[in-house]
Amino acid sequence: MRQFEIEGTVPAPRPAVWKVLTDSVGWTRWAGVKEVVLRQQGDPPPDGLGAIRVIRAGGLAIEEEVTAFEPPKRMAYRLVAGAPVREHQAEVRLDASESGTRITWSVRFEPWIPGTGGLVAGLMRRGLRDLLDRLARYPFEA
Repeated sequence: MRQFEIEGTVPAPRPAVWKVLTDSVGWTRWAGVKEVVLRQQGDPPPDGLGAIRVIRAGGLAIEEEVTAFEPPKRMAYRLVAGAPVREHQAEVRLDASESGTRITWSVRFEPWIPGTGGLVAGLMRRGLRDLLDRLARYPFEA
């Protein structure tokens, strides 16, 4: 099982960051994704617990299911399809900090093909780092 964690700070209050980060259809405005289709609404709607969404970006279509939804501090999800991994679990934690919101993204997975875990982890890490950098530049309302 491969695991990694990345962290970043977004210069905005935690409730504002939570609202933008958990609005999956809104990711097309800032996250560098082409399309997000919500296959199933969650509780609370639309992106809460049990939500299933398909994210299209970079020639891939990744399907995720939200497995934990605790506003405004924690969300977890698992990849259902679209990536060369199995048993993928991720957790995103948001903590208030002096400079805004500290985000910690923890991921664990098993690669489909033995020996490719390092490569797959590197690609995931790069994609999530880009996502956090884009979120840090988001024009949050004052």
